[in-house]
This record gives sequence, structure tokens and C-alpha cells, in this order.
Amino acid sequence: MKAKILVIEDERHIAEGIKINLELGGYEVRMASNGKEGLKLWSEFKPNLILLDIMMPELDGHGVLKRIRESDEKLPILILSAKNASVDKVKAFRSGVDDYLGKPFSVDELMLRVERLLLRSSWNKPFSKDQVYEFGSFKVDLSLLKVFTAEGEIELTDQETKILRLFFENPDQVLKRSQLLEAGWGYSEEVQSRTLDNFMVRLRRYFEVNPKKPKYFCSVRGIGYLFNPHGKGR
Repeated sequence: MKAKILVIEDERHIAEGIKINLELGGYEVRMASNGKEGLKLWSEFKPNLILLDIMMPELDGHGVLKRIRESDEKLPILILSAKNASVDKVKAFRSGVDDYLGKPFSVDELMLRVERLLLRSSWNKPFSKDQVYEFGSFKVDLSLLKVFTAEGEIELTDQETKILRLFFENPDQVLKRSQLLEAGWGYSEEVQSRTLDNFMVRLRRYFEVNPKKPKYFCSVRGIGYLFNPHGKGR
């Protein structure tokens, strides 16, 4: 299913250019030329992401942002604005915007930011009732935040479920440390920290017969970790 993006931008040539590139990228796009129209489309279209200009007629970007955040704190919103002063960015972030891109901007940077915001948003979605994964002798129910084993049940934290979902949705694929850190802790870049390594030690205690020789959650030196649902190790 295509992700839905709402572009609220009063400069039509900019909006049209954004729309063309987003549609080429596989997204479904709607456009609004002022704040009031943008709020109406937000309610009807129910986008997965909003690209929002600040300086607009009818209702400016700050007004739109305030109205949306009164009822939805999680919808990712990316500000696109010619107002690039630090004070403008601070005001926007304090109001609840997720990212801020100054005009003029490159299409490549815009597309990358859109991709990252949508990906990050998907990690924070509520766990549905059908998100049950089985491997080896384990049954993991992400909606209940529980692991069922022959020895009993293990209670999972919200952070553990986010990391596990990422592994389960990408079996036999090497996940970079930066991906796992961002999914679990919100880090957008690799950090000099043993946070992830310590976390993986705890995760292996849940699932591995010998945590020092893991078969399911394996290290890939210099890159990250891999989930092997067949328990073959590496």
C-alpha cells in the first residue's frame, strides 16, 4: 500500500515539483495551497506524512501545526520553509514538528528525509493483535508484549518489542547498528555507545541456549546484527 503524503504549500511551482518527485518515488500525494485547505485535506485524506510550509495565506504553518497536534501527536510533519533562522527552527520543534528543511533544498535530501520519517513512524505504530511470531520453541506476541517458552512467560518492554519487530520483519538480513539504535532509542546516527550491545546481551538471555554462542540473534562484525529464524547461527 502506498504511503499517503499531504503537501501544504502556497507556492504552486514548488508544490507541483514536490508532488511529481514524490509520485515518482511511489507515494500517493495530495496538495493544499493554504492552511485552511490543508486542515480539511488532513481530516479527509488521512495522510501518513505532512510537508508543511510556514508562510501561507488563510492560516500559517504554525497554526496548522498547532491544530493537528491538538488531536494527533504522532503524525510525522516536515516543515519546508525559507525562514532558516535558529529561532524559527526552535519555535517549530517546540510546537511539535518532526523535521525542518530550509528552502531552497535538494530533491535528494527531501526524498531521504521523507523516507526516514515514514520509516521511523512505522516503528512507533501500535502492535496489532496478529503480530505473533514463532521460531524454535518460542512464541512472541508483540501485542501482549510477551514471549511464551517451555519454561514459562517473559514480559517484554516496549523497547524490546520495537527491536524484535524490526528483526522479525527482516529475517536473515543484516541490520546496521544505526538502524537498531534509531528504532529503539531514536538515534539517527551511529553513536559511540555500548547501549545496543548491552541490549543484545539481554535479548540473547531470553532466546539463546548459550548466549555466548548465539544461533538466532547473531553479530555481524563491524556492521550490526542478524536474526536467523532457523537457528543456524553464523
